[in-house]
Amino acid sequence: MNLSEKILELLLKPRLRYKGVLVSLFGLPAFSPYKKQSIRNAVYKLRKKNYILQGENRAIISLAGRKYIERKLHSMKSFSSCFPKDAPKNLIVMYDIPQNKKAEREWLRFHLRKFGYEMIHKSVWVGPSPLPEEFISYIKRIRLQRHLKALRLAKSYQITSFNL
Repeated sequence: MNLSEKILELLLKPRLRYKGVLVSLFGLPAFSPYKKQSIRNAVYKLRKKNYILQGENRAIISLAGRKYIERKLHSMKSFSSCFPKDAPKNLIVMYDIPQNKKAEREWLRFHLRKFGYEMIHKSVWVGPSPLPEEFISYIKRIRLQRHLKALRLAKSYQITSFNL
């Protein structure tokens, strides 16, 4: 999640404020790891896109901003693993997801790890098959299926270490 999305999410959910700054229950600023200029730039971009409206001493999220962040929060559905730890690794999943879909690519990698897949290369993974139907239908819904290829192996993949 980038800084702009984090700002929108914080504005969407009610939080504690101290002198106009979002703070945690301990009074620590919500944006502590970010530089002030980074926050200013992100707020400027959000205002420019009409996602937030700036009032006298506060910013509020607009209807467009609410729709944007709700779409982002609900777009990355979470799935649980249905494979045992020792399931045979007999499916290769390869993908080439464009740069503008970076969040979807990270989401896919996260779930492949969760399903017990192992990375052979950044975009080539091997793991148990078949992938859950619900997961595949979700991949189609977010329009990633044309960026993915799956190949079933004749024999299970065995992890071996080799020395040069």
